[in-house]
Amino acid sequence: MDIEEQYNRIYRYCYFRLRDRHRAEDITQETFLRWLSSDTYRDSGRTIQYLYSIARNLCTDEGRRQHAAPLPEDLPMASEDPLLSLALRTELDKLSQEDRELVLLRVVNEVPVGVLCKLYGVSRFALYRRLRGILKHLRERLEG
Repeated sequence: MDIEEQYNRIYRYCYFRLRDRHRAEDITQETFLRWLSSDTYRDSGRTIQYLYSIARNLCTDEGRRQHAAPLPEDLPMASEDPLLSLALRTELDKLSQEDRELVLLRVVNEVPVGVLCKLYGVSRFALYRRLRGILKHLRERLEG
């Protein structure tokens, strides 16, 4: 496992959830500190799942302390077209927090489906169906 790559992915995940660079950096660091301090989970072979579980719980706790702000203008998007980025950002804002999180994890961070199934406690079929529905909805909204 490439720690630096996973660190960047966990940071993106935290940034997307919290929408604040400083808080995302703090939560990312705390995630890795907790992971490094636990020999049991570090050696279990489920590192990615464990990292996302820690980050998710820490982000949830942090979100309870402070309400999330709207998506910032400097959120990194894959598209080069500024109008498409703005439209995508707007449509992502309309999704539920959990749906946005799922899109980020699977599409942006490329988290394996098996890891997501364990993280959300659903079957592969249910996860694929849900993700396909979210992406279909986004595609329809952006094409219309």
